[in-house]
Amino acid sequence: MQDIEPFYNWRYIYISEEDPLSPFYGRTYSEFEFSQTVYNYYIHPQWDEFGSRTLYLKVLLADYEEKYAVIEMIGEWNDAIENDIMELKREVLEKFMTEGIFKFILVGENVLNYHSDGKEYYEELHEEVTAEHGWVVCLNMPEQTQYDFKHARLNQFVELLELDNWRTYKPFHLFKKIDAELKARLDL
Repeated sequence: MQDIEPFYNWRYIYISEEDPLSPFYGRTYSEFEFSQTVYNYYIHPQWDEFGSRTLYLKVLLADYEEKYAVIEMIGEWNDAIENDIMELKREVLEKFMTEGIFKFILVGENVLNYHSDGKEYYEELHEEVTAEHGWVVCLNMPEQTQYDFKHARLNQFVELLELDNWRTYKPFHLFKKIDAELKARLDL
């Protein structure tokens, strides 16, 4: 797991630790000191901790003009023990929402599994973003993780999408593709 780095090809456009509006502004990283773990496996030091012991993330892009953010995730999404959705919502998403961002692309291909514990924070998040004509998408979540997410009926609040070649898009084009698909799907 220590070899899985956050997607870095957009760093010439956006670096979250250099964005004064980002919750991770001013963070410094070591390329050599591995201190964070998932399942007792060290993860790459570029991933950001936000209050969960099992789920980490990296803000790949925050576009305040177009009002969207792309956030890559790694680890175990555990609402049952860690209440990860509450931590994610309060510590990351709400900070961007106060800056006008209401469309979130969560890249979930490295989310190894999901454990449910209620819908309240998902409902609250859904209400808050849709009130501003926004949405939350989880992109490329593994099949078993999607199954658990759907089994908890959370896909009514967070859209699950597949786009295998998302890394080949420039951020704006990825956003426009997903936004257009959701508009067609949801009539937003």
